[in-house]
Amino acid sequence: MSFLHSLKSAKRRTLIRACALAALAAVPAFTGLAQAQDWPGKKPITLVVGFPAGGSADMIARTVAEPLGKRLGTAVVIENVSGAGGTIAGQKVVNAAPDGYTLFMASGSEVSIARLFNPAVKYNGETDFTPIGLVGDVPMVLVASPKSGLKSAPEALLKARREPASLSYASSGVGTVLHVAGELLNQKAGTRITHVPYRGAAQMAVDVAGGNIELAFFMTPTALPHIEAGKMVALGVTTLGRSRAAPQIPSLSETPALKGYDISLWNGLFGPAKLPPAITARLNKELNDVLREPAVWQKLQKAGVETQGSTPQALTQRIRDEVKRVQSIAPAAMKTSG
Repeated sequence: MSFLHSLKSAKRRTLIRACALAALAAVPAFTGLAQAQDWPGKKPITLVVGFPAGGSADMIARTVAEPLGKRLGTAVVIENVSGAGGTIAGQKVVNAAPDGYTLFMASGSEVSIARLFNPAVKYNGETDFTPIGLVGDVPMVLVASPKSGLKSAPEALLKARREPASLSYASSGVGTVLHVAGELLNQKAGTRITHVPYRGAAQMAVDVAGGNIELAFFMTPTALPHIEAGKMVALGVTTLGRSRAAPQIPSLSETPALKGYDISLWNGLFGPAKLPPAITARLNKELNDVLREPAVWQKLQKAGVETQGSTPQALTQRIRDEVKRVQSIAPAAMKTSG
């Protein structure tokens, strides 16, 4: 065999090998595309919520689930998995197969914040979920029990300073955004209001109305019906400006000692890590379309949810930014974790 013939044969073998490798590399892409075309079929999708029914997270999930299911051609079923500030639900989704049939309606509490406070949280929200899209931002509101006699944020701060550790505030758990909101208030105002963690909004509401705890941070959609019923006294919303849903409630930042106070909760849709890109893109499109439906938009706006929608990439960046912010707060917040 001549040298030239051997060289040509070697080149042929190299070309064949390269084509084979390229074909193998393309298999996952074709498989993912096929999965997306077949998905979801008629198989129901489970939308996991980390808090009990009746809270704001549950309300947002239920508002989105039905129209999302209609657009996808299948049922979207809510599963409430409460406990540990939503992180039990988070771990359930992390452990689920990345096939598009298990999704997570989550917030910054479960995704960005919890692991910075609780070493028992084993997942990393920056890497163990697939961000699909932002639903919107929700202001929180600081409320007082009617039995506390407190009518305004300045009154509450005055009492907290005159009688250190005489007041307690409830949140939905250690490491939740409600807990961080309370710690930010303590830091800004120089107070020592004691944190008392709860498993969810329902029991918090009962204890505030009954006078078992003086103060609490709630998501605006959860708090407004109780405020309107006289079971809670609104002291202020947590954003710089007033909420569209309740413009009569002052912003906490209007209190001189809390000038510049600003924190809100975002909610977004997630899947487990390694969710196929084609399924992620389909879910993102349908979610953004759902948020533009007039009935959905009106219900969320009325509840105080500032709907936005986003790309998966924008939601990823928001998580990174929030982690950096909360990392500077976590050590001090742990001292008041209750």
